Amino acid sequence: MLGNLRLPLTLLFTGSAAAGAGTNIAVSAVAATTASVGHARARRVDWRLAGWMVPPSVAAGLVGGGTAGRIDETLLLTAIAALLLYSAVDVARPPTGRPPPHLGRRRLRAVALAAAIGVLGATVGLILGSLRLPALIRIVGQKTAEAVGTNQVVGAALGYAALIGHLIGSGVDPGLVAAGAIGAAPGGLLGARLTGLLPEIWLRRFIAAALVVSAVAIVARLILGGS
Repeated sequence: MLGNLRLPLTLLFTGSAAAGAGTNIAVSAVAATTASVGHARARRVDWRLAGWMVPPSVAAGLVGGGTAGRIDETLLLTAIAALLLYSAVDVARPPTGRPPPHLGRRRLRAVALAAAIGVLGATVGLILGSLRLPALIRIVGQKTAEAVGTNQVVGAALGYAALIGHLIGSGVDPGLVAAGAIGAAPGGLLGARLTGLLPEIWLRRFIAAALVVSAVAIVARLILGGS
């Protein structure tokens, strides 16, 4: 979804950090929804794992969206950028060959990730699929293509919950949401189709590159915002 790249422009047009965050996450939710449809058709979604991750993501999204603007945004974005860079290096490495964790551990890890990433993302206006995706691969033990699809489903749920929180709190820019959704919807479907065409190693490299670009975009926003 790469809402990290869209967020600086959204904030520029809205003129409000809180409203911009809500607007950005609403557009990301639309993109994630259409992408989820494509991945579901291609059977790249682990619905059982998504079922465990969606409830904590929704709860975290409502809390994070409702409290947007009350937490130091610079600190959060700095931590997110650092995690993205680390994740880029981690996901680019070849698989370790270790067996995936036990099913019970996978679920516990997935629930913890959903809650933590949900609060962070909803607060700053990001679904943070770029952070959840490498975690699903490395920590939860999902295959790359399946992790992409599962990530989109969980991200969509988080996005709509965070949007409700923002609507209750700081609000959004309806015009920008509509304009962004027009482009994001077909983009999500196209991205889902491309996932199935890439070999595992190239998909990992593409994800790593996207993570680096996302981190750079956040750092640039921090620099420009402070100047």
